[in-house]
Amino acid sequence: MRTQKLVLMNKIKFYFILSMLSLALFSCSKDKEAELAPPREYSVQYATDIKDIEEYLKTYYIEEVTTDFDIKISKIPTGGTQKSVWEQTTYPLKFREVDLHGVKYKLYYLALNQGVGESPCNVDAVFAAYKGDYLQQVTKDGVTTLTVTEFERLSNPQQFFQLTGVIKGWSEIFPLFKKGTYVSNSDGTISYKNFGAGVVFIPSGLAYYNSGKGTIPSYSPLVFNFKLYEIQRNDQDGDGIASYLEDLDGDGYMYSFTNTTLYPTKPTVNPDDTDGDGVPDFIDVDDDGDNYTTKLERSYKDANGVIKYYDFANIPLCSGGNGKKRHLDPKCHD
Repeated sequence: MRTQKLVLMNKIKFYFILSMLSLALFSCSKDKEAELAPPREYSVQYATDIKDIEEYLKTYYIEEVTTDFDIKISKIPTGGTQKSVWEQTTYPLKFREVDLHGVKYKLYYLALNQGVGESPCNVDAVFAAYKGDYLQQVTKDGVTTLTVTEFERLSNPQQFFQLTGVIKGWSEIFPLFKKGTYVSNSDGTISYKNFGAGVVFIPSGLAYYNSGKGTIPSYSPLVFNFKLYEIQRNDQDGDGIASYLEDLDGDGYMYSFTNTTLYPTKPTVNPDDTDGDGVPDFIDVDDDGDNYTTKLERSYKDANGVIKYYDFANIPLCSGGNGKKRHLDPKCHD
């Protein structure tokens, strides 16, 4: 009798464990299906994002901007007379149009302070402080409300952020601002002033989109209050010429249009591609396509046979008016 009971108990345990394993496998399978769900159409999601962003801009107001350019944006109370972010004129609302995924995104921003130094290009690195919020429509008791949730605050940055490795909204906004100045304090700290500062409102297609990050839900528009303290110049192709000096049209933005998913309607001509080979100069080791690396074409011999280097920072373009950098056209050589 005791043996029968033990057998029965073992069978019950076996079937219980089996059912739990089946449930776990089923749950994992469903989770995997959710992970593999195709992302939404960019144009469809953008319509939702821009609606939420503009609702935020029209229903919230700038309550305070400190001397250090920290900003407090609050919701206009019922019956309130405060001017919304959309309507106020102290910091006029602006936008930059970003063409990506076949969508023309509006990247709204506020310039709290322009800065006094140089501007980064979109492939440089920035030393910046920031506060980040995400926007989300939340339904409770049948009422849907746009909510604002802070997800991160970095007041004392410890490293540079590569603009080629952050969300697109960042690499598109920072070239519109300038770095500041700094002084070293007796306690070993550094104080920054006169730095560029602003607020940017980023659609999810220029942020984390369907993946989300940390506590940020997928498909969330983001709001960043940022301060640009310092910049770091990069040389992506290692040709000895800083990438920002290979920005031929001088607009602060350089792109590689080889990814047809990102740029399904890429331009026929890339203004930053000297030889038209589809590889922009900042990542092209042979800018002019003459089978000699640009690194070896940075210098020239003057009339006395003395080797000199081109001053790309001051004379990046040919004075002959053909729009080429001096090291790329023998007719421009001194």
